[in-house]
Amino acid sequence: MATAGSGPAVVLVHGFPHTWRLWDEIIGPLSRTHRVIAPDLRGFGASTRAPDGYDAGTLAADIGGLLDALGEPTAAVVGIDAGAPVAFLLAARKPERVRKLVLMEAVLGGLPGAEDFAKPWWFGFHAVPGLAESVLIGHEAEYIDFFLKAGTRGRGVSPELRDAFADAYAGEEALRCAFSFYRALPGSARQIAGHRLTMPTLAIGADPVGRALERQLRPVADELAGHLIPDCGHIIPVDRPGELLDILVPFLAAA
Repeated sequence: MATAGSGPAVVLVHGFPHTWRLWDEIIGPLSRTHRVIAPDLRGFGASTRAPDGYDAGTLAADIGGLLDALGEPTAAVVGIDAGAPVAFLLAARKPERVRKLVLMEAVLGGLPGAEDFAKPWWFGFHAVPGLAESVLIGHEAEYIDFFLKAGTRGRGVSPELRDAFADAYAGEEALRCAFSFYRALPGSARQIAGHRLTMPTLAIGADPVGRALERQLRPVADELAGHLIPDCGHIIPVDRPGELLDILVPFLAAA
C-alpha cells in the first residue's frame, strides 16, 4: 500500500494484473491537494493471500475497513478494471462514506447497458478452478506481458514496472488469489444489481470498454459525467496518465 499527501482522502483501487503501483504517475500530482491511499486488493501484490473473500462486496468492505484504520470517515474512490465493482459497491452500500466516485474501463455484471461488449476470453479461462494456475506456472511473466502490451495499445510499460507486476503474480498462490476474483464474479454481479449511486460519479472509458460503462451507470447514477480518452489503452493510469489527471483533478476539486 502507498499513502501520500494530506487533505481530503482519495482511494485508488487497482485491477488485474496490477498492484498499487498502477498509480505511480497519479499519486504524486493528486497528493498535492489530497491524502492519497493506494492499497493492494486482498490477495494481490503485497497483501495477505487470503483463502476466500474475493467477491466485490467483501473487497469493498476491506476498503471500508482500511479507511477506518486510517481514521478517514469519507473518501473519494477511484476504481479501474477489477477495482471498479469494488468501488461501486463501497459507494452504493456506504454512500455516506464516498464523497465522489470514479469508475474506469470495466463492465459491471448485474447492470444492463453493455450487451454489445464481448467479454474477453480470459474471463472464462480464469474462472475455471485450478486451470489457469496449472497452465501458467513458470510462465507468469509472459502472461502478464500480454496484458501490459494489450492494455497500452502496444506501447508497453517501463521495465521496472513490468518486473514489479510480474513479481507480484509469480507463484501458484498469487495466481489463485487473482483468479479468485473472476471465480467470484457471478456473486459479485448479484451484489451489484439493484443499487443506486447518489454521489457525483464519473465514468472514464478508453479501448476496449469505451462508453459501455457509462451506459450501464446512466440509469443508476443520480449525477453522472462521462469521458472517453482517445488513443488510450485499457490501463489508463499507465498509458495516458496526463490525460487522466486532466479529468480527475477538476472532478475531485469541484464542490
